[in-house]
Amino acid sequence: MAHYLTQVSYTADAWSALVKNPVNRLDQIRPAVEKLGGKIISGFMAFGDYDLVLISELPTNADAAALAMAAAAGGSVRSIKTTPLLSTEEAMEALKKAKGSGYRAVGASS
Repeated sequence: MAHYLTQVSYTADAWSALVKNPVNRLDQIRPAVEKLGGKIISGFMAFGDYDLVLISELPTNADAAALAMAAAAGGSVRSIKTTPLLSTEEAMEALKKAKGSGYRAVGASS
């Protein structure tokens, strides 16, 4: 399964609801991730540009997109950003493929 980094910013209304009734958001998110065939690897509350950071495994990019779409449609999320993650082995494979791709930069001589 592929790994994904999901970064979420909550709306002011979402923060207000969480302050009035504190809940563990990972416990609430987990069923949706599992229904999409994935699992939560780790999650953190944060401060700065994003309020929640999630590392998950999901079967496909479509599943990761579905999770982001569902969260965005719920109305409590101000912004959401999903980044596919490569393992070190996958990155090495990509580097080797890049080397042999034959790609030439604009203006590069033959």
